[in-house]
Amino acid sequence: MIGVIDTDGECAEWAFPAEPGAVRTARHAVRGALRAWGLESVGDVTVLLVSELVTNSLRYASGPIGVRLVRRNPAADSPVGAAALLVEVSDPLPDPPRERVAHADDEGGRGLHLVAVSSQRWGTRHGKSGKTVWFELALPGE
Repeated sequence: MIGVIDTDGECAEWAFPAEPGAVRTARHAVRGALRAWGLESVGDVTVLLVSELVTNSLRYASGPIGVRLVRRNPAADSPVGAAALLVEVSDPLPDPPRERVAHADDEGGRGLHLVAVSSQRWGTRHGKSGKTVWFELALPGE
């Protein structure tokens, strides 16, 4: 079951149980929020990166996984002076993820690399319990 925490205005936030269906459900929720905001132009890349980060959380953490989208106003808090979409994926594991080099025949190890090359900025931060991996995408035409 999805726990919708907040979907008003320029922010949408969900909590997903650490179960195999969480990745699919997170993709669906994120795509729906982006569609409602008229941001289909960044839908594919956002859904891909959320899938990677939620998969990482499922692989290593055992508690709920949070996903949060924030549509940033260029006049407000985007350091590059343009509209941006901030995406955060949180889990209860305190250890930050490590970007690694995946070899051609490796089945994993590419998620953080995809985040790094596909977003304009990304990072991690510690919370009261666990961590958040975040990335920011430019919103073209805004």
